Amino acid sequence: MRIRKNIAISENGFIFNPLTGDSFSVNETGIFIIQKLKNGESEETIIRNFMDEYELDTYTAEKDLNDFLSMLQNYQLITNE
Repeated sequence: MRIRKNIAISENGFIFNPLTGDSFSVNETGIFIIQKLKNGESEETIIRNFMDEYELDTYTAEKDLNDFLSMLQNYQLITNE
């Protein structure tokens, strides 16, 4: 999954979708995941980095990532390309 190219993302977690006019704010964890997606990292790599950065177990890291990706997909911020 990748962040859509036209999505504007600031360093402090403000996200703007010019297609819909919607804007969002994400926390530090959201910024972490979005940066990894922007860098083209795989979900497996993101989970490993997520576990290391936030000292999470595998189940929690996978669940949190999947929940966040679902939210991004619902708001049309990511693509499966």
